[in-house]
Amino acid sequence: MTDRVLALLAPALQAEGSVLLDATLGRAGHASALLSRHPGLTLIGVDADEAAIEESRARLAPYRGRVTLVHARYDAITEILDALGQPSVQGVLFDLGVSSPQLDDPSRGFAYSYDAPLDMRMDRTATLTAADVVNTYPAARLARVLREYGEERFARRIADAVVREREKTPLTSTMRLSEIIRDSIPAPARRTGGNPAKRTFQALRIEVNGELDALRRALPAALDALAVGGRIVVLAYHSLEDRMVKQALAAGAADTTPPGLPVQLAASRPRFRLLTRGAERPGETEVAANPRAASARLRAAERVLAAA
Repeated sequence: MTDRVLALLAPALQAEGSVLLDATLGRAGHASALLSRHPGLTLIGVDADEAAIEESRARLAPYRGRVTLVHARYDAITEILDALGQPSVQGVLFDLGVSSPQLDDPSRGFAYSYDAPLDMRMDRTATLTAADVVNTYPAARLARVLREYGEERFARRIADAVVREREKTPLTSTMRLSEIIRDSIPAPARRTGGNPAKRTFQALRIEVNGELDALRRALPAALDALAVGGRIVVLAYHSLEDRMVKQALAAGAADTTPPGLPVQLAASRPRFRLLTRGAERPGETEVAANPRAASARLRAAERVLAAA
């Protein structure tokens, strides 16, 4: 949905000296397109993955004087902007979830289609790995992770099977975990919904990287950082992420004047205007070209009122 992202952010980034905070830089696909389109734009690119930072540094070399790259999680937005002396920005972009290069690198352990170590860390300087989760969490806690983050209806069966198998030998490979998951799910359920390991791997990734907790902290910080006229665009790929984004944007766009008052209170006026009706989805052509885009949900908003 790159074209839609560019179109939504364009009105906020046209002025000379505009600043975009790309909170999930990845391999700088969106960032490079925006820098090319807006000659007066400067970029603050943030990513927890050091490999992404280094690859983006090379890709963004033509814009070197307009780019600042930061290795950090996106819930450090406030600290990052404070350290850079940047009180506000004109644009914020989140492209959530795991990136294609991370999925395609077997050594990272994100994908169930490769045999690899059970890692799943976006930030490889972090300590918790997927192997730690599957080998140390009690069955009840593991089942809760799979149920809440993966919406896996066979969460307890999978968790119990994992505990049984790890008592024989620690689980260290993605392929072995995939086999356990497949064997835990009834045959009729395995015939629909794609790879049976998909939901469990998603849940483990979210747990390992603390993604929902980070997003819960990052969204209000990002909204607070926007200048009047500034815009935020968020691409989410998971219903729990999208729900969190929807609630945060809706709260900012709400009139909080108490019911029954004859006039709108100035302090209760909406601070944001929603730019999308619900969540926008990719078209059939884009999904055909990039099947991983199928689950994307895009939401955007514009700040219309300064903070009180």
